Amino acid sequence: MSYQHLDATGQPIALPVGKVVCIGQNYQDHIAEMNSKTAPDALFFIKPDTALVPLAPEFAIPLHHGEVHNETELAVLLQAPLTAASPEQVLAAIWGVGLALDLTLRTVQAQQKQLGRPWEIAKGFDGACPMGPLVPLSAIADVQALTFSLDVNGQRRQTGDAALMIRGICQMISEMSHWFTLKAGDLVLTGTPAGVGPLYAGDQLTLTLDGFYALTSRVSATSSLTALRA
Repeated sequence: MSYQHLDATGQPIALPVGKVVCIGQNYQDHIAEMNSKTAPDALFFIKPDTALVPLAPEFAIPLHHGEVHNETELAVLLQAPLTAASPEQVLAAIWGVGLALDLTLRTVQAQQKQLGRPWEIAKGFDGACPMGPLVPLSAIADVQALTFSLDVNGQRRQTGDAALMIRGICQMISEMSHWFTLKAGDLVLTGTPAGVGPLYAGDQLTLTLDGFYALTSRVSATSSLTALRA
């Protein structure tokens, strides 16, 4: 299914669809649940634009590649390019904020880690970033005060609070921009809190960006990674 940036009323946003730049290990509780170690340097990785699909009314996960885990995250849409930007410049370049799922082939990721290989295939496959609507920055009093949640089949699975991020939104995007140029239409995923776990075909999801929207979706399945955008 083709993807286009949409605002919270469902209207298209006049920005191109770019890459998705992500930060890992940005919530201490998620680091603990994954038995990971903290590090002074940020963990950045990129999903290509082909990873983007609409979050609602449904999205597909691949079969035959092990567990596919939810990672619910605040996503930031940029409206201007950033290179070696300051946090103040970052704030001026933000169009808005929404919710996304950083889908992860957890079994594949674990295998790649054991081999000492990069795990991009576990994060960047087609359809790996179901994206919800975006709320304009002008409607948000403080991006670092946003809270959000994920319910799976009526049970709360994840609760997030941007105030608990290890790196704040403008700081992390500033750091990203010192490694590679960010463009208008790029999305930045800001990390996931604790509560990651497997998704299955037929699961019913509710993703809530508190004070702005609650979005319902359904998980379907496909046997082919490359069919996820069909």
